[in-house]
Amino acid sequence: MREIYSLNEKWAFSGEAADVPEQMPGTWRQVTLPHTWNDIDGQDGGNDYHRGVCYYARELARSDLPEAERYYLEICGANSSADVYVNGKHLAHHDGGYSVWRAEITDALDGQNLIVIAVDNSANDRVYPQNADFTFYGGLYRDVNIIAVPESHFDLDYYGGPGIAVTPRVQGEEADVEVEVYLTDAKAGQELSYVIRDDAGEIVCSARSMADETRTTLRIPGVRLWQGRKDPYLYTAEVSLAEGEKTIDAVRARFGCRSFRIDPERGFLLNGEEYPLRGVSRHQDRWGRGNALLPEHHEEDMDLICELGATTVRLAHYQHDRYFYDLCDERGLVVWAEIPYISSHMPGGRENTISQMKELVTQNYNHPSIVVWGLSNEITMAGGSTPDLLENHVQLNDLVHRMDATRLTTVAAVSMCDIHDPYLKIPDVVAYNHYFGWYGGEVSMYGPWFDRFHEEFPDLPIGVSEYGCEALNWHTSEPVQGDYTEEYQAYYHEELIRQLFSRRYLWATYVWNMFDFGADARNEGGENGQNHKGLVTFDRKYRKDAFYAYKAWLSDEPFVHICGKRYVDRVEDVTKVTVYSNLPEVELFVNNKSLGRKRSPEHFFYFDVPNEGTSELAAVAGACRDASRIRKVDAFNDAYRLKETGTVLNWFDITAPEGCFSLHDRIGDIMASAEGKHVLSDVLKSLAGKGGKPAGMDVDMGSEGMMNMMGSFTVLRLLNMMGVMGGGEPAFTREQLLEVNAALNKIKK
Repeated sequence: MREIYSLNEKWAFSGEAADVPEQMPGTWRQVTLPHTWNDIDGQDGGNDYHRGVCYYARELARSDLPEAERYYLEICGANSSADVYVNGKHLAHHDGGYSVWRAEITDALDGQNLIVIAVDNSANDRVYPQNADFTFYGGLYRDVNIIAVPESHFDLDYYGGPGIAVTPRVQGEEADVEVEVYLTDAKAGQELSYVIRDDAGEIVCSARSMADETRTTLRIPGVRLWQGRKDPYLYTAEVSLAEGEKTIDAVRARFGCRSFRIDPERGFLLNGEEYPLRGVSRHQDRWGRGNALLPEHHEEDMDLICELGATTVRLAHYQHDRYFYDLCDERGLVVWAEIPYISSHMPGGRENTISQMKELVTQNYNHPSIVVWGLSNEITMAGGSTPDLLENHVQLNDLVHRMDATRLTTVAAVSMCDIHDPYLKIPDVVAYNHYFGWYGGEVSMYGPWFDRFHEEFPDLPIGVSEYGCEALNWHTSEPVQGDYTEEYQAYYHEELIRQLFSRRYLWATYVWNMFDFGADARNEGGENGQNHKGLVTFDRKYRKDAFYAYKAWLSDEPFVHICGKRYVDRVEDVTKVTVYSNLPEVELFVNNKSLGRKRSPEHFFYFDVPNEGTSELAAVAGACRDASRIRKVDAFNDAYRLKETGTVLNWFDITAPEGCFSLHDRIGDIMASAEGKHVLSDVLKSLAGKGGKPAGMDVDMGSEGMMNMMGSFTVLRLLNMMGVMGGGEPAFTREQLLEVNAALNKIKK
């Protein structure tokens, strides 16, 4: 029987070594896996985290391993390319940092052995991702094992797969379950035994065959369906390989029996019933650990997503840890799974998209939670599709349908992508990443935009793959786009919930992002090295107010939440206090005096609260209660106001004569004036010439879509974001910005 031997302990690590060592290094740093070398420098800003080749070395005595005829080294995640050496002999190379892969090491093993894994996250033009708004953490950041098997065994060589594929098809009250296994060096006379168990471990059906018949169909009577969050019921298929009376190897796979379809009018249907997919996207890292997560970190993430009430999760922008896919099966979250074919199409990267897709589908085929395979994300960021890009997508789409006839394909298109671009006609369903109300545009644009798409393409299911805005611990009573306040984020998501959740035809909606995440190129918002669009902070310790807006709509767990707990000092005589609850009525008390009860079908309750001295607030909804406080102050607390440390010019440096334009005005308003258009055209031409663009994004500054997006930016925000967000030098000096402002000050509104 196969045995799995953990190899996570006793590694030596070096980021300075120049080559593979011939013996165990005595001066290298001792580490335990999972490990990344970018847990600090990949999150602190500046776009200067270490990217290169680092080495891991470990001694291994053959006598410590289980007795077996063959041994495989299993690497569950090495970002982004890696080479395996045993006793100085090169055994394997792998490109792709997010999937499981294996190398047979049997013939290279001696009594005492030195295993070395060289891991490389250097920039190149052939392995995805290379251009994206997140940190490409280097390291052996998931488990490493040795799998010991007999000569005849279930396959361990094909794209890191489990050696078993389970395809259930629901037929009324029954389910026909096709189980196919893949064998290596099977021998005549060997037999296969198939068993399906329910979640209590009881056998519900079984079958036997000779080892040369590797596919069979079993029937589950009175099948219990996998019903998402409502009832995520799982069965287990077990297949054993026997020689005579002796079982020599076995594999197992959990699976769920369910059917689904995506309808262009009714959205997502699970087992024949409408099941709205309302959820979040997730990155796999966290503060102080990078992507080197332990099971308890995955479990905490899952608990928070489920607390929110989400029914779906987009696991972006790469293959996630197999443990998290298991959790999605168990907890009933519908999954969008994808490869890191992102932002910029690389002509030399096609082979890598194919291999990463084969690994994604092969390794995750049995998960009932997965319903769509994502082909790419924002791949037309630099402009429209090219013939090579189109051919790459056609190949991927055809590959997925050959490998998996039970699921659909999709893409996440970027706002600037024309809805008539031919690559959008390749997958089964599509979705768009929009940031109206944050990266330009207005919050009110979402619903009408999707209505127009749906009207022009009524037979093509459309979803929302990303939307969101950033929030840190900044606060205001007058939130505006781009201020990074918790209040603007809450307002933004209230508006998006109203627009998106009321449109039945949207097959799925995903907040970007559930958690703040590492993006070392970002120097904005007052805390460098992170993208702060999360509903929960990077360390998972604070649920932002917007988290509770979604909980009010999606969760059945009764609760009430007062917003603005970190916004205590307020200058206004009457201040707005927002309360979220999934209960129909909320009563607010100020210093134990009721301000009355309010009812709201949309779960958002707004109260005008007299602001005098210190006020203790209490919100009551049913049996639920929440408390907060506010305090009257004469002057605005400057600790609540963002001061950009990476910018050349802050808001308070700018003169803004009444009735005249300034850097504080929106580009769309200024461009409507002939004089203003002349000034800004020169600025934008200069910016484009300098290559100013957001971090990791190759953006066509002159495209019509980009110009439409930029219309609601203030000039200052656009120039700060384009100049500083990439972690390099600002696009303009302080003096140049003040010159632009002076020119705008001369133009009447």
